[in-house]
Amino acid sequence: MNTMIAPSILSGDFAALGKTIEDLTHAGADLIHIDVMDGHFVPNLTIGPAVIAALRPFTTLPFDVHLMIEKPELSISDYVKAGADIVTVHAESTYHLQRLLKQIKDLGAKAGLALNPATPADMIDYVHDVLDQVLVMTVNPGFGGQAFIPATLHKIHTIREKLNSYGDRNVWLEVDGGIIPETAGLCVQAGANVLVAGSYVFRAHSLEEGIQSLRGIQAH
Repeated sequence: MNTMIAPSILSGDFAALGKTIEDLTHAGADLIHIDVMDGHFVPNLTIGPAVIAALRPFTTLPFDVHLMIEKPELSISDYVKAGADIVTVHAESTYHLQRLLKQIKDLGAKAGLALNPATPADMIDYVHDVLDQVLVMTVNPGFGGQAFIPATLHKIHTIREKLNSYGDRNVWLEVDGGIIPETAGLCVQAGANVLVAGSYVFRAHSLEEGIQSLRGIQAH
């Protein structure tokens, strides 16, 4: 699989997110990663469906929406209607994970499962048949700019082996947190094929330079 880059707008200018998304599109992003936080599931508060709907006209790229919220089943349809193409939820955010993932798919979006650093890889064993994406958090979620947790590399490798053993070769394996060229290389080597990067991309000399320096990383 080719490595795909999903810049996180969490690190962008919140006063000009529409232009930020246009700029990321022109710079060669593959996906637009949107972090939704409710101040309860994680200690931060960001945006909701109304803002996502307002941003949808600024690009044709898929919106990769990462829900860090409690009881996501109550608002999944709002995010899909707002323009989410991929909706990723955390295993700990709901009592009925398989039902929630199927709900996402029934609404017409791709279903993703996010695993926090301390969430075991085995969680996917029971829901892999309804997954389109697994997101391995390589930092504890809630804030951008955190340092990569090296212990998560083993989980990435384990999940890639699991997906291969299931025959789920079309399931994307995404990583998010502390992604710079050095850590990106380790993640790709372990089996990841979608890299979420916020701080690194936005701090690069240009968005295009940041994206392309990550895209050039391939497994050896």
